[in-house]
Amino acid sequence: MQIILLEKIGGLGNLGDIVTVKNGYARNFLIPAGKAKRATEANMKEFEARRAELEAKQAEILADARARQEKLDGQTVTVAQKAGVDGRLFGSVTNADITAAIVAAGIETVKANVRLPNGPLKAVGEYEVEVVLHTDAVAKITVAVVAAAE
Repeated sequence: MQIILLEKIGGLGNLGDIVTVKNGYARNFLIPAGKAKRATEANMKEFEARRAELEAKQAEILADARARQEKLDGQTVTVAQKAGVDGRLFGSVTNADITAAIVAAGIETVKANVRLPNGPLKAVGEYEVEVVLHTDAVAKITVAVVAAAE
C-alpha cells in the first residue's frame, strides 16, 4: 500500500515521502496513529496544502526532544534493587524502572523510549543505556544499579 508520511519515521522516511509498506502495517499502525495517510490524489492535495503546518509541528516536536536530550545526555540515574551477596539481582531492572528514575529526576519520558539492547539488567553495576526521544534525538545515559539497603 502506498502512503504519505505525516512525520519522520525511522527506517521508513521523512515527512511528505510517499512510501510503499505492507497493508497491515499501514492499516493497523501508521494510519490510526496519525503518522500517515493513503496516497490518493485528494490526500496528496490536502497534504500539500497543510505541508507548512505539519513541518512546523514536527520542528516543534524535534526542538522539545532535543531540549530533553541535552538535559539527559551524560546523566547518571541510580536504581536500587534487592541483590544477593554475589551482586546478582533478585528480579531485574527493566525499562519501566529506568523510566521511573528519569521521571523522578524531572525529565519527561515514556517507557518505550528506553532501549535495553541486551534485555533487562540482572546484576549490580553501571550500564550505558540509550533513550530515544525522537529519531533524531538519542540521549545516552548511565544507569547505576545498586543493592537496596534493607
